[in-house]
Amino acid sequence: MQGPRINHRIRVPQVRVVGADGVMLGNFDTHEALRMAREANLDLVEVNPKAFPPVCKIMDFGKFKYEEKKRTNEARKRQAVVELKEIKLRPKTDVHDLDVKISHARRFLEEGNKVKITCRFRGREITHPEAAEKQLHVVVDRTKDLATVELTPRMEGRNMTLVLAPISKAAQGRVRPRSGPQSAHDDAP
Repeated sequence: MQGPRINHRIRVPQVRVVGADGVMLGNFDTHEALRMAREANLDLVEVNPKAFPPVCKIMDFGKFKYEEKKRTNEARKRQAVVELKEIKLRPKTDVHDLDVKISHARRFLEEGNKVKITCRFRGREITHPEAAEKQLHVVVDRTKDLATVELTPRMEGRNMTLVLAPISKAAQGRVRPRSGPQSAHDDAP
């Protein structure tokens, strides 16, 4: 059985009891603590089995399990899931196609995902890796307001890859340059 022992599964002769209101009641024989819990229509739950004597609390165990499950679900909802999106290029990718790929990368970064840019070489293209590196630097320059380079351009077989990681929302606010008047006082001569 997983989880804490409750009621008659507590097999120690004496326990330290905490009341339903959170007040320490003291050390009692286990059968006496069970009687107190039954009188309150609650359960006796072992919360710290390693203490001497083990600490037990009088509580509604069903309600406790329900609230614990709710807390874990809430924590799972708040947890940020970062995916790694991949964009593939070629050393000869045209300017317009590169613009479209950069707009996709920007969208992925705004959503909070990491972006892996892969430039694949075919045939003799591999003799000019500087063309691919130039394209990757264009991508970095056009996304520098949203991302930082997590993995610099490197060769992996017939591919040159680069990984961009999104900048946190707080850091984006500090990086953005001021544009236009910020208040009524700024536009006064």
